[in-house]
Amino acid sequence: MYLDDITLGMEITTDRVVIEKEKMLAFANEYDPFPIHTDEEYAKDTRFGKIIAPGVMTFMSVWRKVVESDLIGDELVAGLSTKIEWHKPVFAGDVLYGKGTVTKIERRNPYNGTMALTFLIYNDSDECVMTSVIESVIKYR
Repeated sequence: MYLDDITLGMEITTDRVVIEKEKMLAFANEYDPFPIHTDEEYAKDTRFGKIIAPGVMTFMSVWRKVVESDLIGDELVAGLSTKIEWHKPVFAGDVLYGKGTVTKIERRNPYNGTMALTFLIYNDSDECVMTSVIESVIKYR
């Protein structure tokens, strides 16, 4: 979708995704090997009581659903920035979904501009576990 076709306030809701324990552990061991993500014995003594998913993995799991929705498609030039804030822990087996709203559109030049998508990720209890603002460079017609 070209930036010309995107409007402020446009919304997207993603399909749901399950945080699978095996994938969560594999990601954590590879990219975020803090004991809270990888060591079940250690996690028992934390305020969470069990291991939690790495935040970036959580974000990317739901972001994949945005990409699969083909909101922007071939008109995406590049990502510009991503700000993520974590609010609640995510555990293995949690079911997540995201709701995004276009909160900024700005022309950069005759060929492209930027779009900001404010994105909230919820668990299966409809608690907001994460917020993010993703800015992307998108083509104009």
